[in-house]
Amino acid sequence: MRPRHVAIAVMIAAIWGINFVVIHVGLGALPPLLFAALRFVAAAFPAVLFVRRPAIPWRRMALVGLPLGVGQFGLLFIGMHMGMPAGLASLVLQTQALFTAAFAVPMLGERMRRAQIAGMLVAFTGIAVIAVSLGQGGPVLAFVLCVVAAGMWGLANIGMRKAQPPDMFAFMVWVSLVPPLPLLALSLIFEGPHADLHALTHISPGGLGALAYIAYLSTLVGFGLWGWLLRRYDAGQVAIYSLLVPLFGMSSAALVLGEDITVPDVVAAGLIVGGVALGSLRRRTPSVATPDAPGVLAPTR
Repeated sequence: MRPRHVAIAVMIAAIWGINFVVIHVGLGALPPLLFAALRFVAAAFPAVLFVRRPAIPWRRMALVGLPLGVGQFGLLFIGMHMGMPAGLASLVLQTQALFTAAFAVPMLGERMRRAQIAGMLVAFTGIAVIAVSLGQGGPVLAFVLCVVAAGMWGLANIGMRKAQPPDMFAFMVWVSLVPPLPLLALSLIFEGPHADLHALTHISPGGLGALAYIAYLSTLVGFGLWGWLLRRYDAGQVAIYSLLVPLFGMSSAALVLGEDITVPDVVAAGLIVGGVALGSLRRRTPSVATPDAPGVLAPTR
């Protein structure tokens, strides 16, 4: 990759890593399910008025929008609201790559490579390290929700692989129309109309800024640039920069939120990032080149 494009890839990783700190700020102003719903409303409007809808059936869009919006973001926001540290959340969610590989076996008929199996064992050893560490007085349920959120992201990746959108930016704009209504319904049921109305009428500038960051900078700008890079380089060349997301997530959480980075956290980070990297290795073959699979979602937003 050209140096300028490397810089863009690193910038995207920084935007997505810092995003977890921004989510933490937003959760101080809005209930988690309402916050997730507004995130997709803001990402869709007004962009949907100017971006042509991809020639993809709504059913395919729902197979991405529901697990991504309601599953991943709904559970992630609830988990962080319950006390999951932002830095560790940015790390745990990277296991989505391994969940994707596991789900691809029964759903796409793909074969699990030895490197992927080894990567899973290494990465989930890191997950176990976090679980043991949090089990000593930490938010275990919040941690479990974040792991399940990573699994839901894996399901969304499978839906993306099946949809094969030609334009990632346009696809994400239109997919953002899917999650708001289910999330708003869940928010009214579990968070209550009074809490939602109070949050909307008393939202702070920090809450509005957080909403703008995750909807526009993290989603539209991040995905737009990520898709632009994927159209110019092999997916593997671009995807490797996703491993920088936990670095920016954990360091920004430590600097801005004062989160401690413990020895178990460092060990877990090394195992998870190393496992994801190992599982991403591909054996070079002299066979005829095939198009890159366009369906792997970018790292967490």
